[in-house]
Amino acid sequence: MKKLLALCILSFCIGIAAYADDVDMPSTGDLWDNWGASQTYYGQDKSVSDEDFDKAIESLKDKKNKWTNRFKKWQIPKGEEFHQGNETEVINQNDESKKDDTHPVVSIPVELQIADSILPVGHYQIQAEKDGNEVFLKFYQSQYLMAQVPAIETDDDFGEDTITFAKWIPEGDNKIKLIFGSMDLNAYTYINIKE
Repeated sequence: MKKLLALCILSFCIGIAAYADDVDMPSTGDLWDNWGASQTYYGQDKSVSDEDFDKAIESLKDKKNKWTNRFKKWQIPKGEEFHQGNETEVINQNDESKKDDTHPVVSIPVELQIADSILPVGHYQIQAEKDGNEVFLKFYQSQYLMAQVPAIETDDDFGEDTITFAKWIPEGDNKIKLIFGSMDLNAYTYINIKE
């Protein structure tokens, strides 16, 4: 038991001496003394200059571009791409009368009962059309006519700040009032909400 205790104390003392910084044993010492003495990391004898580094990067870019060029041969060709520059040119080439032909968009948050059909929830572009004495409001999504509702023409601009507008106003619990205004005419209509 005494031998075991002596062995433990001896290993403890050797361990303390190995970790101590100020002990002048050959196995220990200050590791910062040798810092910066040798810059030969990874087997290099000299340091790499900026020019050598740039040359190596350029050679790798050329190799990468060689592979991307091979893949471009197999890609399916795309149509003409529109960027901000040529997209703006296309818009500017349009006729001035077409620029003023904008129609307002209204968001309908409830399903509407129009005659025997139901107009679903969505965003609709509203256009007004006058046929003789009758006025119709047409609901479009994209180029598709979704619904057509008879309306009443008026000179009232409904207190709106803009000339072209479309807006819905709740009228009780089961109806909405849809108001429309443009350069040509102002109109309104009442539409039932689907129950």
